[in-house]
Amino acid sequence: MADKENSVRLTRAAAKKRAASGEASQTQAKRRRVPLGELSITPYVNPTQPRRSKRRLGGRGKKESRKAPPLGTVPVEELARSDAEDPQMCPHYASDIHLYLRSMEMEDKRKPLANFIETVQNDITANMRAILVDWLVEVAEEYKLVPDTLYLTISYIDRFLSFNALNRQMLQLLGVSCMLIASKYEEISPPHVEDFCYITDNTYSKQEVVKMESDILKFLNFEMGNPTVKTFVRRFISVCQEDYGYPNLKLEFLCNYLAELSLLDYGCVRYLPSAVAASAVFLARFTIDPDRHPWSTAMQNHTGYSVTELKECIFAIHDMQLNRKVSSLTSTREKYKQHKFKCVSALLSPSEIPESYLEDFKE
Repeated sequence: MADKENSVRLTRAAAKKRAASGEASQTQAKRRRVPLGELSITPYVNPTQPRRSKRRLGGRGKKESRKAPPLGTVPVEELARSDAEDPQMCPHYASDIHLYLRSMEMEDKRKPLANFIETVQNDITANMRAILVDWLVEVAEEYKLVPDTLYLTISYIDRFLSFNALNRQMLQLLGVSCMLIASKYEEISPPHVEDFCYITDNTYSKQEVVKMESDILKFLNFEMGNPTVKTFVRRFISVCQEDYGYPNLKLEFLCNYLAELSLLDYGCVRYLPSAVAASAVFLARFTIDPDRHPWSTAMQNHTGYSVTELKECIFAIHDMQLNRKVSSLTSTREKYKQHKFKCVSALLSPSEIPESYLEDFKE
């Protein structure tokens, strides 16, 4: 009798073990690595950046399957009323929060150097940075990370590279380690260290990722919160929606697309996140309705920027939208070609922005 019971226990244990092993293998089979690709692609266009040699990194990602929200049919006035009743919208403190975030983004410790590639890095080029960012967009899609995680990751990368010279073979390690930290800060269920090792095709060990994570956290002094372009895009979109009778999802997705494109451009590092966000909104409005002035006194008051202050940043993002820069890096464009984002990356604005639109708005 005792032998029979022991046999049953062993059989059940073996079954559980087989089931667990099967689930693990299925999970592993569903997740695929995404190659980072060669660094020697079409050179990044930057007249102030000397051309340097390029080399390979390695790595992989896939598209997420989040459902797009349904097209809204509620007037903006009703949405504003519902926002006032939603404690998460903080309607009574929104202005104070915005002013605090604006002051926060201007702190030196939270800003990358505008020319860190030229002055600090000896083995990393702007083109390599762009390839890394493009790959991280795919990784964020693969692990279904929220947009804030991606923006925070790029912020950590640029700030770290502003004060720490890095070998190009370590650039991908820096990228996944920054994304690991940002995931722990933003995500409810962040990917594990092993996941980030796997996504690099095990180019780096768990110990190497953890060591780099420790170095980054020490550099940041464990102050991981930081306002990003995404932080300001949310607020500016809600303001510019007031010019429409109903919420315009295409405008919202286009703003997010243009803001995400700016992450690829090393030239945008010198602009404050709020300025990049405001420029993305300006260009999105211009793309959707080229015959109407993209700015207004309401937008100027809420963003704190006049058009002349945004002019250079608008041109930089406009060049990205029209594929005049880093056109070979397509992850962000492919992401926003999906129907859930209303295929906004297929929308192109006119090749020239009227000079009258680039003057300070007057009503």
